[in-house]
Amino acid sequence: MPRVLFICAQNRLRSPTAEQVFSQWPGVECASAGLHDSADEPVSGELLDWAEIVFVMERAHRTRLGTRFRLHLNGKRVICLDIPDKYKFMEPALIRLLEAKVGPYLR
Repeated sequence: MPRVLFICAQNRLRSPTAEQVFSQWPGVECASAGLHDSADEPVSGELLDWAEIVFVMERAHRTRLGTRFRLHLNGKRVICLDIPDKYKFMEPALIRLLEAKVGPYLR
């Protein structure tokens, strides 16, 4: 069962939507977090250690993640989804985009 971590900036819109969508998929464990200090659920070394696959929403997130948590990313697969911060929580267009981009990695 893959353990998947979704990361965006604030953990308020994109990554919580991804967590909610993919937690419904059979055989997938999900969590979400944000890179900013003011995130609802901040990224931690513990979360990164737990995850087998890490999805970030933007390239800048991957860069920041690598800078702050390099030791926790050793050997981890970090995939950038290139999803801009323009969607609302559980917006149907965001859900479709997430399913199209993340789905192939989890099948």
